[in-house]
Formats: sequence, C-alpha cells, structure tokens
Amino acid sequence: MNDQLAVLTEVRRGSIVEARHYGVIVVVEPDGRIIAGLGDDQLITSTRSTIKPIQAIPLVTSRAADRFKFTPVELAVCCSSHQGEPIHTETVARLLGRIGLTENALLCGAHPPYSEQVARQLDREGRAPGQLHNNCSGKHTGMLATAVHRGLSLENYVDPVHPVQRAIVEAFATLAGLDTDNLPTAIDGCSAPTFGVPLKSVAIAFARLANPAGAGGMDPATAEAAKRLVAAMIAHPEMVGGTQGRFDTDLLRASNGKLVCKVGAEAVYSVGVLPCERYPRGLGIAIKVDDGSYRGMGPAVIETLVQLGVLDNAEIEALASYHRPKVDNRRGLLVGEILPAFTLKR
Repeated sequence: MNDQLAVLTEVRRGSIVEARHYGVIVVVEPDGRIIAGLGDDQLITSTRSTIKPIQAIPLVTSRAADRFKFTPVELAVCCSSHQGEPIHTETVARLLGRIGLTENALLCGAHPPYSEQVARQLDREGRAPGQLHNNCSGKHTGMLATAVHRGLSLENYVDPVHPVQRAIVEAFATLAGLDTDNLPTAIDGCSAPTFGVPLKSVAIAFARLANPAGAGGMDPATAEAAKRLVAAMIAHPEMVGGTQGRFDTDLLRASNGKLVCKVGAEAVYSVGVLPCERYPRGLGIAIKVDDGSYRGMGPAVIETLVQLGVLDNAEIEALASYHRPKVDNRRGLLVGEILPAFTLKR
C-alpha cells in the first residue's frame, strides 16, 4: 500500500462522475497483520469520537462502573455520539445524579441536539440546548464517574495531564500498540483530548476491542472491560447513535452482533469484527475519508464489509441506503447515486 490515498467513492449524476472522495482503508488482525486495505496505512489521523469505546475503558477497569451500578444501557451511552433525544439526555442526567453531580459539572459545552425533532421542540418552547444535548455528554459523564470514584479533581478532568485522561491514553496505547511518549494531542470539539495516530493503529485497537485475547498479553481487567463495553453497544445500538437515521445504530442493528462500530468527526470510521468462522481471530477496520465528507463514508464502510464477506445479503439490503445512497433533485427525481469505487488489495 504505497499510494497515500485511493478513490473510495464516486458521486454520479447519470453516467457522469461529478465528484470523488479519496481516502485510506486498513484491515488488520489483532496482532497487527494487515490482511487488506487501500492507501497509506501510516496516514496520521485524528481519532476524534471513533475511540469513545476505548475512552470508556477506565470507567470499567477503575470499578467506577460497578460502584455506581452502570447498566449496559448506561455503558452504551458513555460510548456514544448520541442524538440528544430524551432517552439519551435522561440517561445521562440520571447517571450524573447517581454520582452526586449535575449538568454543570460537564465540560463538553452545549450544542443543538442532532435530533431535528428535539431541536424543533426546544425552539418551539423557547429553550436553549444544554450540555446534556451534547453528543459527547455520555462520554464526559463516564470520565466524571471515574474521577469521583478515584477521589480526583473534577474541575478540569479533560486536561491531558489529568489522571483520568492519562488512564485513557494508557488504555488506548494498550489496544493500539502505541508508544505514549510524544503522542500528538489536540483538543476535540467537546474539549477532551484527541490524538494523532497512524490509521493502522486505530484498526489494531478495534481488532483488540472486538477480540481482546487475539494478540495475547492484555491484562484481564482491560480485556473484560472491552468485552463488557462491546456487549453494551451491540445490545443497545439506539444509545450509541439514536432511534433513527444514525449510521452507527443502523449498522449495529443490521449486523446482528457480528461487529462493533463507531464514527468519528471528519469522516473517520472504525469497525471491530468479532471472531467468527471466516475470521476466527476477528478483524479491525479503520477508514478515513480524506476530505472529511460523511457523504463518502457510508459507501466505503459498507463496501469494505461486503468485500470482506462480513455481511450477508439480507444485511447488505438493510443497509442499502448507506451503501449506495440515491441522489435526488429538487423535484424529487432520482438523478444519480453515490457508489463505492474500489477493490480492496489483499
């Protein structure tokens, strides 16, 4: 994989190709062996929200999740980029109350909920969105629970040197096979740290998230935490994204327990394929659309899973709107589609 970027998707109007989205795909086993891909697997990528399940690992390994009796639904929302629907905001508020805090303790900031229905309702009521509506409020609540349990400062729990963030870095390094020295770090949209790493490292992290025993040597607490978080996300996909129209949720639902997945801002996407007959060690998949376009992401993700033989025909059909999105004009006429345009190299 010497070329840095490859064409992943094409936007077609009739027979005319109007646009192309370039990017990188990396498919690995838990030991880091690349089995397929396109482009430069060492492309440095900002992790953004794609590593939220990994950021939740210290919540479990610290025993904070046990102390505060986090249910699988609540663990799932801690791994989410949620819609800001009542099922999300009420769950986060309930968790904050259980650990003795309020919304004011969050440092994620407020933004309009991703759910258009909820956003319209807030507007009708003349209410501004709060921090509970932030898609990252569950992740931040998990960080706060860890800090409370460990007796740590809550005032700047998102600081990269805070012990909660250092525990996250250690968990990520363990799963991704990274050296934590000089790890490029920046500030995410929710004010928590984000990291610049080779895309291959993200793929390895998801391979090990899906199969903690695959590479050997992982400590039992981290391995058990990974299993618990993956199980929560698979069991409660509506908490990971939303009740409708969210790619993470729909992929988790359609794949029937075969995989765990998570989107990140600027069109980075990660999938962990659980061990199965075809891939007994499981797989980790990381995809980056170079221009940050979500338009090009869905077709690339689904087509990768199709070419790897992870999805069956019924599952592919259920995900058709993401695999080959239709292009309509202002009269509602079908005028084109967005298509995957690659063949994985093996």
